[in-house]
Amino acid sequence: MTIRACVFDAYGTLFDVTAAARRAAGEPGQERLAEAWPRLAEIWRAKQLGYTWLRAVTGAHADFWQVTGEALDFALEAVGLHGDAVLRDRLMMLYRTLDPYPEVPAMLAALKRAGFATAILSNGAPEMLAAAVESAGIGDRLDDVLSVESVGVFKPHRSVYELVGARFGTTPRDVLFVSSNGWDAAAGAGYGFRTAWVNRAGDPMDRLPWRPETVLPDLSGIPDLAARL
Repeated sequence: MTIRACVFDAYGTLFDVTAAARRAAGEPGQERLAEAWPRLAEIWRAKQLGYTWLRAVTGAHADFWQVTGEALDFALEAVGLHGDAVLRDRLMMLYRTLDPYPEVPAMLAALKRAGFATAILSNGAPEMLAAAVESAGIGDRLDDVLSVESVGVFKPHRSVYELVGARFGTTPRDVLFVSSNGWDAAAGAGYGFRTAWVNRAGDPMDRLPWRPETVLPDLSGIPDLAARL
């Protein structure tokens, strides 16, 4: 076995980032959101990621909770729902307890049984990640939760990926890094990780200098992949 640790991005990889808008849309009195939530979720996520990249390249760091709120403000205005403070607060609260993808608990348990170290490596602030992990009930299947807040810059900055080796004493080639973000999986490959891109939407490959080593439709194949590498 050459892989020693399996490390996962959190948002969009283990946790469904559309869940907050979808759940809120099903609540009483949210008829307008029920019509707009897919577009809201898409814009919210796109702006959330875009703001992390801009903050990283300009050195204007803020934690992911602030960035998530700023992205939500843009998305609410874009779909004509800005000014509703109650809805905004509800969406932010739901973002703290996003649904895990269905295969996540069993997949992590299989990795632990096979002897792999497991961890999250995320842009998320520590408090956000702790809430998501607790809500999903997967804390006992993770050896650590690593946040970019310890280095003060978002992915794909190299210092973020270096957190894994510092924690586990691994070389990059000892690590299977898994992300649903094509750019993140590619950047991880550029850093030297063995990488898997979880391409749930069937998106095309990002045009970057690096490519993820493996592409999977979901996380269920990760234990077998880790065992083969």
